[in-house]
Amino acid sequence: MELIFVRHGRPQHVQKLDGTPADPPLADIGHAQAAAVAEWLSEESIDQIYTSPMRRARETAEPIEKRLGLTAIVRADISEFDKDASSYVPMEILKETNRAAWEAMASGSMGGAGGKLSSWYSNTVNELERIIKDHSGHRIAVICHGGVINAYLSVCLDIDIKQFMKFDVDYTSVTRVLASGLGHRSVKSINETTHFRSQPHLAVTQNT
Repeated sequence: MELIFVRHGRPQHVQKLDGTPADPPLADIGHAQAAAVAEWLSEESIDQIYTSPMRRARETAEPIEKRLGLTAIVRADISEFDKDASSYVPMEILKETNRAAWEAMASGSMGGAGGKLSSWYSNTVNELERIIKDHSGHRIAVICHGGVINAYLSVCLDIDIKQFMKFDVDYTSVTRVLASGLGHRSVKSINETTHFRSQPHLAVTQNT
């Protein structure tokens, strides 16, 4: 089977002063990115869509659902590791406002594998493995987050959890993994952005 990971579109910059989860919606450009990737994916034969319950993922999934004529299945365990954070700062803004934090993230290090991160990582990978088990021979789209995509790539490529954030995955980029029932995992592509070819203004460069 084939897993097609789609990262969400660019969200708004949100900070909650009351400490509740930020869970930001998409920015205007994020909605345009979601529409572009939906148009592109409509050319593929996709059997089912799964999505994180976080608002930025659900809003990205909506145009894909409409284009494919499918209803996404929501799975809590493909939420991002920052789901309870009271602020969300897009990476390109983080680079400008907090260079040290951006460099720590861009280095691929999450500062250790203990506690909540380790639990989130295990739950995420296990959920993706359940999706694979339930869809032998199918092509499945998973609308989620950069951390989720990196977590599963780290399993496929035998990268230690302490350094799992190795790959730049742009907003609404597509990453493909082939998975067999015997446990074989093959990374087919990372960070496809073909849908921006005719709309280069939608591409947001995060790490330059």
